[in-house]
Parts: sequence; structure tokens; C-alpha cells
Amino acid sequence: MDVALLIGRVLFVLLFFGSGLAHLTKTADMAGYAEARGVPSARLATLASGVLIVVGALMVLLGVWGDLGSLLLVLFLVPTAFLMHGFWRETDPMAKQMEMIQFNKDIALAGAALAFFWAFAHDPGLTLTSSLF
Repeated sequence: MDVALLIGRVLFVLLFFGSGLAHLTKTADMAGYAEARGVPSARLATLASGVLIVVGALMVLLGVWGDLGSLLLVLFLVPTAFLMHGFWRETDPMAKQMEMIQFNKDIALAGAALAFFWAFAHDPGLTLTSSLF
């Protein structure tokens, strides 16, 4: 089971590495989008969330306080779902559907991160440190 958990962790964090690196390397573009969605201090929020995503993903991948890393990802995902993907604000049916898909994806990933939080607390399996919580 440890190997299955490790493979799941690798597959899970791949998404966050790509996204986090984009936040840090394509900051102007991503901050422009965040600003258009009403995020205050969009540039700072983009950079901070990029660091949060990368650090959280690394913690989960390496199993260095993976429980904390999981919570960092939840801390990114839930506000992002509501701030960036407010499908209820859309009037165009196609835009509404796309935002609903993105909202649901973020909430589902937050659920997966919470499942990893639980897994690290109960049976860390192939980790570098024990759980923090």
C-alpha cells in the first residue's frame, strides 16, 4: 500500500507543480486574470499562491510534514474555487459551465488533499518525516 500511496502522491502533485511554476514565471498574465476576477492585490496574490502551491506540493511529494503540505493545498484550493471560479456570477451558459467545472475541480482536489492529510496522520508510508499534527 505504501507504493500505491506514493504513486498517488506523485500524480496528485504534478498538477500543482505546473500551476505553481506558472504563477511564478507567468506572473503578469496570471495576475491580469486574477485582477479581472476581482482578486485584490492580484500580483502579490499570484506570487504568494505560487509559493504556497509549490511548497505544499513538495511537502506532500517528499513526505516532509505532508499533513501540513496537504493543508497548504487546501488553503489555496478552497478560496481559489470561490474567488476565481464563481459560476453563479456568469450569465453566458458556456462560461457558466466552464467556471462550474473549474469550481468543482478545485473543491474535489481540496477533498483529495484532505484525504492525504488523513493518510499522513494515520499511516504516512514512504515519508521523510512523521506527521506534524
